[in-house]
Amino acid sequence: MAEEILIPPAGKLTAHLTGSLLAVAFLTSFGSSMLYGYNLAVVNSPAVYIKNFYNKTALSRYGEGLSGEALTLMYSFTVSIFAIGGLLGSLIVGVLVTRFGRKGTVVKTTVLVVIASSLMVFSRSCGSPEMVILGRFITGIHSGISLSVVPMYLGEIAPKNLRGFLGLVPSIFIGLGVFIAQVLGLNELLGKEEHWPLFLSVLVVPTIIQLMLLPWFPESPRYLLIEKHNVHATITALKWYRANCNIQAEIEEMQEEQRSLSSVKTLSVWNLLHDRTVRWQVLSVMVINIGMQLSGIDAIWFYTNDIFENAGIPEVEIPYTTAGTGVIEIIAGLIGCFTIEKLGRKPLMIGGFTMMGVCSAGITCSLILQNHSPFMRYISVGFVVGIIGGFCIGPAGVPFLVTAELFTQSHRPAAYIVGGSLNWLSNFTVGFVFPFLQMSAGSYCYLVFASICILVAVYVYAVMPETKNKTFMEISHLFTKKEPVLETECLLLVDQMKLNKINGYGVLEPASFAFDSS
Repeated sequence: MAEEILIPPAGKLTAHLTGSLLAVAFLTSFGSSMLYGYNLAVVNSPAVYIKNFYNKTALSRYGEGLSGEALTLMYSFTVSIFAIGGLLGSLIVGVLVTRFGRKGTVVKTTVLVVIASSLMVFSRSCGSPEMVILGRFITGIHSGISLSVVPMYLGEIAPKNLRGFLGLVPSIFIGLGVFIAQVLGLNELLGKEEHWPLFLSVLVVPTIIQLMLLPWFPESPRYLLIEKHNVHATITALKWYRANCNIQAEIEEMQEEQRSLSSVKTLSVWNLLHDRTVRWQVLSVMVINIGMQLSGIDAIWFYTNDIFENAGIPEVEIPYTTAGTGVIEIIAGLIGCFTIEKLGRKPLMIGGFTMMGVCSAGITCSLILQNHSPFMRYISVGFVVGIIGGFCIGPAGVPFLVTAELFTQSHRPAAYIVGGSLNWLSNFTVGFVFPFLQMSAGSYCYLVFASICILVAVYVYAVMPETKNKTFMEISHLFTKKEPVLETECLLLVDQMKLNKINGYGVLEPASFAFDSS
């Protein structure tokens, strides 16, 4: 058990945004989270050049080129292998953050980006498509780790009144990464055929900057106290991240959590899934992470050029139209970041998923009607922008933030493994299946995404509590109170259905029940 910390009271606690907090949020997001967005979009622009490279390599090796289906399959695998790497990264993140800490994990995993960039930049000169695929796989591992550890790190160093703001900074940089990939993919920059290996590899630059600067900042205070029992390092880290020395309230809150976990070690995924006290938290993390990817946003990012081409946009205008959508991503991300502490987590998720669902259905309608009205092609572009905007306002970053907020220190790493693995499995499914779904279902494929978005929005409204401006222990107590209410509602529903069946001679009558979703 860690020693008690006695700090003299110093008045009311006020938490301000300090330069250290902002610097860590920017460094981790710039050097890690941004790479995820960049890798989502980087394969979009040079798709034709990469396919030509694969075809020429097959011709030189085997004396004949690849068939159309084989080429599509190989390119789809190149796109989707990124998600397989992300899945692997999300599965090992729990071990890494427990052993190396939050900041330590961010710093040590930068070596993966250096290796991946080296493979991809020399792939064409070596005549090896395998190097491109392996490079994409390794960058996926890095992104899988980063998407979990960065929001975990920021969520633990932030005071509760700034946790939402800092937690959405990575989502802004994800959108910025997509935008940078779209701009660099223009023909005037790195969009020419001779530049595509460099285009895939330039992501190493922000990682090196992060590697030079981030080690100078402290580790997560919660990790230092609750897991490492290092009192003095905890106080030093808190003083570094806070504008004043009145850290007593935060120390006491961390000690309360430490006492509640004194007999509980860091849980494995198996134990987390079998812990009935957090079943609603686990279910919520599953729903929002699966919904985040099955919303169709990755289909939009991976195949933006193809979508705009099918919408009838002239080929010469497509790269600039695609780059223009990146501006929307950044603006929407900023809106979400600066409103989350005022509006809360739930409204951003509900509004974002609902907007995406409506716009996905709108794309289907506009694509069907564009043969009758050429103007509808521009309406479909507007719906694509709406999907991207809705995603970046809330669903892009809030699920990662909420995963940190719904669990205490002992459960958090395993929760990120569950959420992250489902996120990446869904990412792979969409990236690999979407081209074939689009070929078979045509314009109607977007209705699948629309349905998923609406269902997730309904779940968030009905089940998840608001976590704004609450400590981790307070959020845990919210679910503890909710558990018996949900069980009672289910039992009442069963009893009422039995009574209705008797009274109606076998016909069920509707029954309504009040449900507190706050």
